[in-house]
Amino acid sequence: MDVEPNRLSDVDLRRFVLDRLDEDAERLAREELPLLDEAERRGRLAILRSDDGRELLIVPGEARTADERVPVPFEEKARWLRAEVEGGSDRSVLLLLASAYDTHHGWQEEWRT
Repeated sequence: MDVEPNRLSDVDLRRFVLDRLDEDAERLAREELPLLDEAERRGRLAILRSDDGRELLIVPGEARTADERVPVPFEEKARWLRAEVEGGSDRSVLLLLASAYDTHHGWQEEWRT
């Protein structure tokens, strides 16, 4: 197994994403747009409801549903994402989420997806 010597661990990446979700919740409380929502608007990623509406899905890039459903509210997305991240999301999901926060001073260029 090849491991890059300077690569931050998944634990560090997971902590970065969880901390940014906390900051986004604070932004929302101040009636500011969360950076996660801004990243969705820019087409970096999309968080959608499954066809049956029972689950959420995260996909890279801009995604549209066939019937253009109502966007998932930030609080619901954040709750779901926290559970996914804390539950051991794989590195590709963590990298996709981290990309929403590439303007943060803690961002690492190696995380670019």
